[in-house]
Amino acid sequence: MNYTTAQSQEVDISKILELAMKTAINLRGNVNLLIAGKTGVGKSTLINAVFHENLAETGQGKPVTPTTREIKKEGFPLTIFDSRGLEVAKYKETICELENLIKERCNHSDPNRHIHIAWVCICEDIRRVEDADKELVEMLSRYVPVVGVITKARADNGFRSEVQKELSVAKNVVRVRAISEQLDDGHSQPVMGLKELIDITMQIVPEGQRNAIAAAQKVSLREKVKRSHVIVTTAATSAASVGAIPIPFSHAVALVPIQVTMLASISVVFGLDLSQASLGTLISGVIAGGCKLGGNMLLSGLAKLIPGAGSLVGGILAGSTAALLTTLFGEAYIAALWAIFSGHPDAQPTPQEVAETFKTELSRKNFLSLSK
Repeated sequence: MNYTTAQSQEVDISKILELAMKTAINLRGNVNLLIAGKTGVGKSTLINAVFHENLAETGQGKPVTPTTREIKKEGFPLTIFDSRGLEVAKYKETICELENLIKERCNHSDPNRHIHIAWVCICEDIRRVEDADKELVEMLSRYVPVVGVITKARADNGFRSEVQKELSVAKNVVRVRAISEQLDDGHSQPVMGLKELIDITMQIVPEGQRNAIAAAQKVSLREKVKRSHVIVTTAATSAASVGAIPIPFSHAVALVPIQVTMLASISVVFGLDLSQASLGTLISGVIAGGCKLGGNMLLSGLAKLIPGAGSLVGGILAGSTAALLTTLFGEAYIAALWAIFSGHPDAQPTPQEVAETFKTELSRKNFLSLSK
């Protein structure tokens, strides 16, 4: 396509928004977490403390074995497999049924159907690892990475070391307290271990599921930021290829879908509700003050918002410049979402509020400090 043709073309923003949404959701993917443990160890409390959406509400989910239920919500990137029944005399049957389920899922051609990680919960109050726990972890570790989770943590007294020894095939063992507790003497015990649990989980799940974990969890904003940095780096690499042959800035409409998809992908990792309307509101609110956008207007408006980049509008766009602009744009958006959610993990900002914060971050010269 020659420059004259490119200059005369106006990209279809509505189609770009639609494709960006689909791409972002596909790249986020889905993660399947098996959580097992005896009744009363606090699995439901743990799930609701770590993840958005209160998935572990009583009675939710469909049975997939006599003792395991599948819990999921439309549009949410996490599926929970909640396994119970280890306390019964026939726990070996429970483990056998669970193994058949995992085999079936892990043999599926679609990786999004696999069980990606297992949390096996043991209550610290019990102070022992029973045969059912050991046999379950031994079985699970043949198919998926396993993390031992010591729930209702109050006083370790060497119990974590004992669990590590007994569950030696587990990838790690983490002590957690999912909710704060008020003691009779007036002292309080705060929530603990949840960020560590997510950090470890992020390290051992497949790369294709890390965005899904980051999006689903609500205890570690840093993990959302880390995954968003990866998204920005990928987008910057794509932008550099667009500018591999230097071209007039006004012709570089191929950057538009890269920029928009990057914003959409970061949005889903931060857990924002994503729709074509909200994404369009975000972009138009930042670049054009709410007016209808065209592709060249988006690109030129972006450059004018970034300190020192406005002079590029009439100049030549090279690969390094395209990558830099994309990086600046993406990192400013991450900084904006950090500003919104830091200290307020359950915030539900409107697209207009996100756009205003984004504009503020774009106008600053030091927003890249967050990535260091």
